[in-house]
Amino acid sequence: MNMDRVKPRTIAVMIGLPHLSDSKLLDRARQLQQPVLISANALSRWSRRRGWREWTGWTTGPLANAAGLHSLCLDSAGFSAMTTYGGYPWTVGDYVRLAAAYPFRWWAALDYCVEHEVAGDRDEILDRISRTIRANIECRLRGEDQDILDSFMPVIQGRLPADYERCADALSGTIERAGLVGVGSMCRRSIHGPEGLMAVVDHLDRVLPRRIRLHLFGVKGEALPYLAAFRHRIASIDSQAYGVAARTAARRDGCVKTDAIVADHMEHWVHAQHARLRQPQRQLPVQIPPIAPAQPDDPWEAAIAEAREQMRELIECGDLDHDETTAPWIEQWAADIYRERMTG
Repeated sequence: MNMDRVKPRTIAVMIGLPHLSDSKLLDRARQLQQPVLISANALSRWSRRRGWREWTGWTTGPLANAAGLHSLCLDSAGFSAMTTYGGYPWTVGDYVRLAAAYPFRWWAALDYCVEHEVAGDRDEILDRISRTIRANIECRLRGEDQDILDSFMPVIQGRLPADYERCADALSGTIERAGLVGVGSMCRRSIHGPEGLMAVVDHLDRVLPRRIRLHLFGVKGEALPYLAAFRHRIASIDSQAYGVAARTAARRDGCVKTDAIVADHMEHWVHAQHARLRQPQRQLPVQIPPIAPAQPDDPWEAAIAEAREQMRELIECGDLDHDETTAPWIEQWAADIYRERMTG
């Protein structure tokens, strides 16, 4: 990972752009000279030729409009893909080809977010961590084939602070090589509490090698005075929160949300984030780490848990694809485990 443009002990504020169309919004991003993040979804091409909305590839023409920006990074659109389409419409190979279509400052691995809207229980969280691990590995391998490994940023996922550590441990070699790791499922997370943003950052600061820095996806601006204490660890944050503010203001004023209005809100948002970073550092009381649920005592429930764990291992090692549908197999797999235990 080329970290030359990230000044040591600073937190870069990245602007999440909804598109790269030649517009007043893009012009303002050039003027502000802040790093920019674009989602793969913003570069997707869709068709209804067969009667339904179908992903048909990438539209890379708008990437030419990125000239003059401070820098451009690429996100895999994991949360949008999961909540809108129920999964990634594109393969790892498709995504890496997009990453190779432009000299992105960095491109993030595909990952499987674990926000409450997507992962409703502990088993689903653990499943998605395993899928994230495998998707990272697949992206790294494809990135090496495309000769863009130097700009690859692995991404870790979790709900508990220890989940992120487990994900980072599984990807330790990749993370060490990159020097920068993305931390997902941040945008809807509370700042405070044992599962809060600060608990995760503090835990990662304790367990990661000193040279590894973090990019925090979608962080709320009010968290910045707390994050300032971790300037040595956090390289950058991003957000597109200004878009929500622009939409709210347009509705309140009874006007159309134009790119010019959004651009004004974006500029205000950027200045507000830098002002927050200049505020005195704030600290939270030490949180007691949450304890992961214990293994079930019931033999059948224990067999279900073991079946899930074995499938996660198969996903992580590549014997099952990262996007493999495994739910229909769980009970049959568990039945075999249960029978072996009862008769063994």
